This record gives sequence, structure tokens and C-alpha cells, in this order.
Amino acid sequence: MKEPLISARQIKMSFGGVEVLHGVDLNLYPGEVHAITGENGAGKSTLAKIIAGVHRPTAGELVLNGQPTRLANPKDAAAKGISLIHQEPLTFPDLTVAENIYAGNHPRTKARLVDWKTLREEAATTMANLGLRLSPDAPVKGLSVADQQMIEVASALTHNAQVLILDETTASLTPKEVEELFEIVRRLKAEGRALAFVSHKLEEVFEICDRITVLRDGSKVAELTTQDSSPAEVIRHMVGRDIEATAVTRHHKDQAPRLSIQNLSVPGRVHNVSFDVKPGEVVALAGLVGAGRTDIAHALVGATKMSSGTVQIDGATVEIKTPLDAQKKGLALVPEDRQHHGLLLPLSIAENATLPILENLFKFWVKGSEQVSISKEWIDRLRVACVGPMQPVGSLSGGNQQKVVLAKAVLTKPKVLIVDEPTRGVDVGAKSEVHRLIRELASEGLAVLMISSDLPEVLAVSDRILVMRAGKLVAEYERDQATQESIMFDAAGEAAHAS
Repeated sequence: MKEPLISARQIKMSFGGVEVLHGVDLNLYPGEVHAITGENGAGKSTLAKIIAGVHRPTAGELVLNGQPTRLANPKDAAAKGISLIHQEPLTFPDLTVAENIYAGNHPRTKARLVDWKTLREEAATTMANLGLRLSPDAPVKGLSVADQQMIEVASALTHNAQVLILDETTASLTPKEVEELFEIVRRLKAEGRALAFVSHKLEEVFEICDRITVLRDGSKVAELTTQDSSPAEVIRHMVGRDIEATAVTRHHKDQAPRLSIQNLSVPGRVHNVSFDVKPGEVVALAGLVGAGRTDIAHALVGATKMSSGTVQIDGATVEIKTPLDAQKKGLALVPEDRQHHGLLLPLSIAENATLPILENLFKFWVKGSEQVSISKEWIDRLRVACVGPMQPVGSLSGGNQQKVVLAKAVLTKPKVLIVDEPTRGVDVGAKSEVHRLIRELASEGLAVLMISSDLPEVLAVSDRILVMRAGKLVAEYERDQATQESIMFDAAGEAAHAS
């Protein structure tokens, strides 16, 4: 049997006295793509960063080409042929493509000056070998996330990387971009490189990977081959239980609308959209990126100005100019971008969750004990994996951050909850819990407007589906009338029918 290019043996890692990896083993073999999967917070990215020299383990060892090795930092790891491709590209936007590819590794002339001609020529050759159609002299600023990630892959190859770790690199990519990335992964695998694919997207894992290591709560719980296992089996190892389908119940048919929108328009984005959401109902807004769904959400909470239209809550017309107006009128938004629009990352879970209701906790000072008590209740209800309410929210995994954003919105006691891509970047276990919470809140009488690009999610959670295209409402379905195909045809319009 082939020897692994790199082995992680009994790796342990602690942050702030809390152990997050408990004696994990991992072998990466040449010519193989190895998935590292698990729920958010399971330790996937921590393990990846240890192998790439970002973190130094508190115990255990790395063995590279049969020899124990210590990695001082990512530059040391790169020099030894190990590179990490991050979820968020670490490129320099003001430099060119070629300068990014050779950052810190510039070819030099005999006079030790940067050899710009060789740099551009070799960058062009490297990109051509990867099938990339980018100009070496193009600025990185303005390039897509996918292109920037390909630049990182090209940079890794200039260091002759034999071990490449892709950490959630498909999270922000379109399906076409994912397939282009996978073509490059297959090419690198064929060249005999070892690749680790860190992801919780099981359809991608089973498409591109040969073996799977499953982590749960910082421990390795299974090692499987994709050939001899199934997504259902991996999910059972990931979460320690079977994921139940979300039950859709309807008890709102004859009720008056909680939220009513008439002829809502946003300049250049949304055109005369009208719909209702009843208490206890989950209405999904489906459509392609740029269809205007998020613009509607932002207009409803006063973050974007409407050019026309009326909004009614429980039959009364309301005027919403600011997000504070929206909160007072009973609307709450869980934004699409949790890190920039939903959370203050340096603050604690308790401080973030109670931020919208601080005036209720304020006498002569903010009662920290009440903040902790309130947030503890929601930590338990949402199963947030954390050390405690005072843990900085920026240190949580993406799925657990999303749960804090949900708690923050629900603590305002809204009549209407708007959730924009509620499970983006969230693993299957956390996704199931978010779905359960949305249905639970609807059963308590909330009107829920859900914006989602995940069609299985739309069909699993919603009662009614509204499809948008180019800023207009083009179709409406009851849940049992809709299919993924019918929704996509309406969302894509003439292009889909033509194909």
C-alpha cells in the first residue's frame, strides 16, 4: 500500500484551556482526495490549519514523507509542500494576478531583483496548466471569489505543493464554478498530489472524494470510503442521530394576513410586488441571485428605501424608514451576511443576542446577569456549541454564529420574522435544527418570510412558495404543487425553457 504524504497522529488542540481536538488521526495519500467532514464546530478547520502550519497542536505530531516534522508557520508549511486554500481568499486586491501568484516567492535576477518578465511568463504558464483564462497583469480587485481561489491554487503550485487542503472553498461558488474547481482537483489528483477537502456538503464530498474522515465534537468517529458508504451513513456519524424530515403543518388557512405588501417597488431592483403572509405560515421567496428577494427584505426593515408601495401589519398600514422603526412595528430580519450585518464578532454571545433589547435591560447600567440568563436559555434551545454565554461570538463556527443571529432576532418578539438564506454555510445537523426552529416559531403564531436559494430547503420548510425573476413576482405555488424543476423554470424564465 502507498505511504501517506502526510500523517496527523493523535492531534490535540486547545484554545483558552478548552480542548477542541481530542487525539485525531488523519492520513493523506498521493493521488487521493480525502474529505474531512462534520458539523460546524466539529474541528474540521482547526485540523486543516494545524496541517497547514497556521496552528501548532498542543499534543500529537505531524509526519511528512515518513519523517516527523514541526511547522513553524504557513510559510514554513508552503516551503515543505503543504498549502491551504481558504474559504475566503487571502489575496492582495491591489496587486496583479501574477504578483499574487508569486507573493513572497518572486523569481529573481542574478542581481537579486524581481524578475518581472519571468514572473509574468511563469504565472501565465501555471494558469494555462490549470485551465485558467486570466491575464497575468489583471488586477485582482473585482475578480470573482472563484477566480481568487484559483489564484491561490496557482500560487500553491509555484511552491510545488504536494499536499493541498481546500477549506470550505465551495461555500461562495456557483454550481458552474464548483464544477470548474473540481476539474482542477481531478487534474491535481491525477498528478499524484494529496488533497484534503474540508466540507459538510455531502453531495460534493461524494462527487469528488475517495475517502471520508468524520469528526464529531473534536473527535474522529469514522473513516469511510465514498464507494462503500452513503450520505445517510455519513450524516449519522456527523450528528450521532438520524436527521428527521421537517414536518409541515398548516393551521393558518382562514386567518387574516399578518403581513400584507401591496405594489412594493425598489428603484431598479423590485417592480410592483404584492403578497401576504399569515400567522403560522412560512412563505418562501425563491429565485436566482439578483432577482430582488433580498431587496424586498431590506425594504421591509427600512434598510433600503421603497419608491412606492404599502406595508400592513395586522391590517394597519405602517411606515418604516429605519431598522429601528421595523423592530418597533414587529419585524425582525436575520440577514444573509451574518458576519458583517448580523453580529459584532469581538463581543460575546450574550452581548450579541441581547443587543436589540438592551433598553429593556437598562436601569442605571446594563444588567450583565440578565444578558447571561437570557442568552443561556437560547443557547440551550438552539443547541449552540460553545463554552458559555461569554464566549466571543467570532470564535464560534459558522453554524453556531447563525443560531446566535436567530436568537437575536427572535428576542425582539417580532410578529414577522424575515430570514435571508438562513442555512447558508451551515452543516446538515445545524440546518435541521434551524428548520425545526423556523417551523416551531411559525407554530407559535409568527409569520415567517424565508428567502432561500436552497430548493430542497424551500420545499421542506415552506407552506407557500413565491418565485421572483428580474424584480417581479412571476409564480406562486402551494407547497404540494411545487417541484424543484417547476421553481427553477419560473426563476430562470425563457433561458431555461430554451435549453
